[in-house]
Amino acid sequence: MRTIFLSTILLMLAGIAAADANALAAVNAERSAKGRAALVYDDRLEAAALAHARDMAARNFMSHTGSDGSTLAKRLKRAGYKYCFGAENIAVGQPNLSRAMVAWMNSSGHRKNILSRKAEAMGFARAQGNRWVMVFGAQC
Repeated sequence: MRTIFLSTILLMLAGIAAADANALAAVNAERSAKGRAALVYDDRLEAAALAHARDMAARNFMSHTGSDGSTLAKRLKRAGYKYCFGAENIAVGQPNLSRAMVAWMNSSGHRKNILSRKAEAMGFARAQGNRWVMVFGAQC
């Protein structure tokens, strides 16, 4: 029983890692098409994204302001990410990453974040109810 449980956990984590790689590849494909440098993946940015995605899912809302009044700046600080640049894309309802990317690329503000020359890294999360969060950053 324990082996099955651990195998399930490992498969879930592998799925999360695959989703992260897919998100990074999708963002970098858009950036490459516009002559932008590729981003790297950052676990601290992912932690900020995941905390916000889970907060929105648990409380059934969509906003760049957390249920505790937190801003992206506060969430980045909580995640231990010291930054000179930070940006956040959120979406809800898209059934997969491809659809979320289409929605973001069709929105001038979200597209600007994805293509920002200031961004050096990103993190990504998806929570229950198809709540999507991408966080972009650059350290000082």
